[in-house]
Amino acid sequence: MLMMNERLPALRMLRGWAISVLQKAGAIRECEEHGCMKDRADPHSRELALVVVCQDPPFGVSPDEALTAIKDVLDSIGDTCPECLPDCG
Repeated sequence: MLMMNERLPALRMLRGWAISVLQKAGAIRECEEHGCMKDRADPHSRELALVVVCQDPPFGVSPDEALTAIKDVLDSIGDTCPECLPDCG
């Protein structure tokens, strides 16, 4: 049986939740080679993620805090993977 000795900091759990919501909405995706998150720059997917956040924030988190977490994640992710080599072609 898996047991955790210590709890993750709430901020780290909230960031993980925000990444999950953004992935499910299609606003971000993972680089197939390196696993880095990439922003898809799709306004409809972003809007869907924001609707989900406002209607169903995680337990114990206000909608404003959840919205801030989503915006922080989006601000920290670029549209390219920093580990992929640029296409020289």
